[in-house]
Amino acid sequence: MNSKTFSAKANEVERKWWLIDAQNQPLGRVAAKAAVLLRGKHKAIFTPHVDTGDFVVVINAEKVTLGGKKEEDKVYTSFSGFVGGHKSENVKSRRARHPEKLVELAVRGMIPHNRLGRASYTKLKVYKGGEHPHVAQAPAATTI
Repeated sequence: MNSKTFSAKANEVERKWWLIDAQNQPLGRVAAKAAVLLRGKHKAIFTPHVDTGDFVVVINAEKVTLGGKKEEDKVYTSFSGFVGGHKSENVKSRRARHPEKLVELAVRGMIPHNRLGRASYTKLKVYKGGEHPHVAQAPAATTI
């Protein structure tokens, strides 16, 4: 038997566009589905060290749901590195200020934190309303 292990080449990967409607969907499920599509783990040609993923468009990001009391209790923190540079805000204020960040940060945590992950992350497009500028790419709707 002379079978060889298949390894995808980055320039030969065929990329599709996917559309995820986040309206009334749990944040974790939306992010997990987006992360799988971005990495290309749903494809038979998935290769861990090659970016085999597709483009993902997430709409209605401001209507994503969270369970329990996370709307008030979950806190996003950041630190600038300077004295007194700690900032924190809960989900409710983040949703009012920048609702796309809720989905973006959740997906970011689910993909590798290296060069490959950063390349995959650039293929994620998140919008707070039901409209998006990628109509010409004809993204296929996917269910969660």
